[in-house]
Amino acid sequence: MRLGLALGYWGRGPDPGHVALAQEAERLGYDSVWTAEAWGSDAFTPLTWIAAQTSRIRLGTAVAQMAARSPVTTAMHALTLDHLSGGRMMLGMGLSGPQVVEGWYGRPFPKSPLTATREYVEVIRQVLRREGAVEVAGRFHSHPYTGEDGTGLGKPLKPITHPLRADLPLLLGAEGPKNIAQTTRIADGWLPLYWSPLRTDVYEASLADAPEGFLIAPMARVKVCDDVAEGLLPVKAMLGFYIGGMGHAARNFHADLMARMGYADEARHIQELFLAGRREEAVLAVPDAFADEISLVGPRARIAERLELWRRGPVTDLLALAPDPHTLRVLAELNS
Repeated sequence: MRLGLALGYWGRGPDPGHVALAQEAERLGYDSVWTAEAWGSDAFTPLTWIAAQTSRIRLGTAVAQMAARSPVTTAMHALTLDHLSGGRMMLGMGLSGPQVVEGWYGRPFPKSPLTATREYVEVIRQVLRREGAVEVAGRFHSHPYTGEDGTGLGKPLKPITHPLRADLPLLLGAEGPKNIAQTTRIADGWLPLYWSPLRTDVYEASLADAPEGFLIAPMARVKVCDDVAEGLLPVKAMLGFYIGGMGHAARNFHADLMARMGYADEARHIQELFLAGRREEAVLAVPDAFADEISLVGPRARIAERLELWRRGPVTDLLALAPDPHTLRVLAELNS
């Protein structure tokens, strides 16, 4: 199981320690470093900054949001950074949910998310293969554009720049069972939001047809500390926000996933508290057991024991949300 460093997206501003953490991860033998985006900082600019100050570690987006860019724009970002980094780029993408797509990006959330995702990936594949002009007559993505409000003057084009790799890895963040199953057919890997080594059966059917070499790369908070309960607080804060606030009460993919993992009543209660403005209570309502099984928190010996559960399963890459060099070093030692 390879190790990656997940840096997430910025909060109020850039974290001055991110480059140093990425450099330390590279020194320790980590395979990859990953950035993200929501509705603030973008994923590609910080990754380019890190690429310029590292030499070996692979570079991934976990995730770049599809609604933020047309598929050819996303392909342009990926092929550009792949060239500049000497072939280290991995493109992780996600569709997000209606609240973000319509509220932040000002675009309609697709009525058929699987179709929209499949078309998006197909456009990027055509750009990277550069076997001819990009031509997709899709329901959501049409190249050239053929809508009634167009001029009719568009022509099929292929990228001026020759991509460094036609097989640049594409990974998808998917949560629903059908979406995950489709991911195994159209992508090179999957970026789970929550992964519990105790509940791999939740995803077993969706992953049944995954091809050999398919990447499974979940993110998990990792923290070496003496007090497990205190170490879990950032995990619970993240879960409270995602389950309670990252989506509508009637349509929240993160809450649905928590329910499928055996915590339906708890997910509903967290949503109710968060939407009522009782955010601190929502965080405290997150079960310690759930936060604990999707993370690696506690003293070194405890993390070592629990890490073995992760290594026994199908996970190929553990993307560690690890905010300090000491935790990075301990995890590298335990995984060696």
